[in-house]
Order: sequence, then structure tokens, then C-alpha cells
Amino acid sequence: MAMESIRPKELAERLKRGDELVLLDVRRSGEIEICALPGIVHLPLSDLASGHHELDPDAEIVCICHHGIRSAHACMMLQSYGFDTTINLTGGMDLWSMEVDSSMARY
Repeated sequence: MAMESIRPKELAERLKRGDELVLLDVRRSGEIEICALPGIVHLPLSDLASGHHELDPDAEIVCICHHGIRSAHACMMLQSYGFDTTINLTGGMDLWSMEVDSSMARY
């Protein structure tokens, strides 16, 4: 199964439209404290194997991390658990801060 991806500007447009998306942030807690999108579900990548049952496998899930690498792994893991619609945020929060919200803290 191929992994979908979405650029920050496109995600911002979908959120503005009110699309029903689960924003799954797989970064560590310390990273979330620096910056995060409103309404995220925080489940660190290290806890995904044991915590994925808390997520709706029928939901459209956008996986988020710092640069897009861990979130790509999260998408692949979720697909292996039977989740059909997982989308990787290309460039992660770093690109989000450049393309969508320049006031967001970068690290």
C-alpha cells in the first residue's frame, strides 16, 4: 500500500474547510511543548505499537513529526495494523512553520 503525503499548505486548507482529520503527532513530549497544532492526538512513535488501539482505524489520520521521517514510519506502522487512510505531513512541523505559520517556534 502506497503512503499518501500532504504539504503543510494543503493540510491548512483542509483544516480551514473543516475536513474531519485526526492529527496524530508522534513527537516526544518535550517537542510538543515547543510547538504543536491545536487539536492533536499525541502518541509518541515509541508508544504507537501499544497505543494504536486508541485510534479509529476508519478515520483519516495525518501523522505529524518534526521533519516528516518519524511520521512516515508511523504511517507505515498504522497501515500494517490495518489502518486504511494514513497521510504523512511532508516536512513536518518545521515546514509548517515556514509555509503556514511563521510565528510557530522552530527547533
